[in-house]
Amino acid sequence: MTLEPASDDRLRAEDLTLAFGPRVIQRDLSFSVRRGSIFAVMGGSGCGKSTVMRAIMGLTRPAKGTVLVDQEDFWAAPADRRIEISRRFGVLFQNGALWSAMSVAENVALPLELFTRLDAASIEALVRLKLSLVGLSAAGQRMPSELSGGMRKRAGLARALALDPDVLFLDEPSAGLDPITSKRLDDLIVELRDGLGATIVMVSHELPSLFSICDDGVFLDAETRTAIAHGSPKALRDGCEHPTVRAFMLRERVDDAPADTPRKEAAHGRV
Repeated sequence: MTLEPASDDRLRAEDLTLAFGPRVIQRDLSFSVRRGSIFAVMGGSGCGKSTVMRAIMGLTRPAKGTVLVDQEDFWAAPADRRIEISRRFGVLFQNGALWSAMSVAENVALPLELFTRLDAASIEALVRLKLSLVGLSAAGQRMPSELSGGMRKRAGLARALALDPDVLFLDEPSAGLDPITSKRLDDLIVELRDGLGATIVMVSHELPSLFSICDDGVFLDAETRTAIAHGSPKALRDGCEHPTVRAFMLRERVDDAPADTPRKEAAHGRV
């Protein structure tokens, strides 16, 4: 399925197939991510959510298909242009991926030191600003090992914001966090979207987060290795009858779904 281009698309995948050698992870994916939205990549364990996100952020080359960034074909561009585009992306990896031998402030400063020509005073000022955005103004000199799980996620988010990205990619941002800390991180993500105008792509299987902050999304299936539903998590929860989607959204077993529910329903469609 090929989507018609829209002027408010920040990202678009067209007929995307991802594979490691002969092993196909996901095939024939088409979806768009609107500017300023929080877009969820959903699905059960092992369906390829993180691989799909890596492809649209430029880390994994697809076996087939196109990734468009502001209507520019990312993978058809020369290598230097792809690097230039990628610098408009910020990434929060699942474990925060902070350098353990660097302080929090040094971690946040690293992208600025590598990819800008700013002087030390300007970098220091920007680091203070980014840490304040995520509520870590007093933690700059602490080491990652001294931080709680939630603080490490926020420190990783501050580093992802260092270069003022157009798009933020968040890989399981709430994984391993208690419900209160997870809710605070969800609120922060929405504040950053609203305050900075960033587009956010989020891989997650945490239902409270998906329902509370995501505007749109795609649901990947490990069995058919393609998208079986498109729409906001709430819309899929309330209206999608596909048994796999229903089992995920309502925490049911697939065997508990109505016997006459067609398994192909909502495939490649928006509910």
